[in-house]
Amino acid sequence: MFERFTTAARDVVISAQHEREEFGHPLVGTEHLLLGMLNEGSGGAYAVLRRAGLTRIRVREDVQKALRQGPLGDADAEALKAIGIDLDEVRAKVEETFGPGALHLPPVPRRGFFQKEGRFSPRAKKVLELSLREAIRLHHGYIGPEHILLGLIREGEGLAAKILVGQGINLNELRDQAEAELKTARDVS
Repeated sequence: MFERFTTAARDVVISAQHEREEFGHPLVGTEHLLLGMLNEGSGGAYAVLRRAGLTRIRVREDVQKALRQGPLGDADAEALKAIGIDLDEVRAKVEETFGPGALHLPPVPRRGFFQKEGRFSPRAKKVLELSLREAIRLHHGYIGPEHILLGLIREGEGLAAKILVGQGINLNELRDQAEAELKTARDVS
């Protein structure tokens, strides 16, 4: 499948891997793929996401917020607060005692472009698989960043999709814009 990826699509995946490393996450997730598409070299996907109002900074903040909460979100923090437990204080105390990042899983060592074992989360793998299906559906012989965006939208349940929806973006409209971007690019070439 990866032989069909354009240089720009490969750059999205490489950027996603770098994002994973910077966050210190063990797997590339949908959120890392989204961040990878928010690089200027991501062509039409970048243009569509920027027109929708997304920025790398804003998405990184949303990722950090979502992952900082981990399995315990704002509602859980409020419930714990009601019984006298401040979740932020507990997290701070753990990091004070065991060091910064003590609540994070250790990063996976880098081992190449597309590592076969465990490099991508199941949802990220699904997004990449769906990007191929989107390219086939559109009768394209290649997979570009726009196809990855379409795959991410079609998967629709990962952290990236939740961030998009949380920012008020309608996924159906975003899909239409990504497809229009692909059509424009094909008409120009």
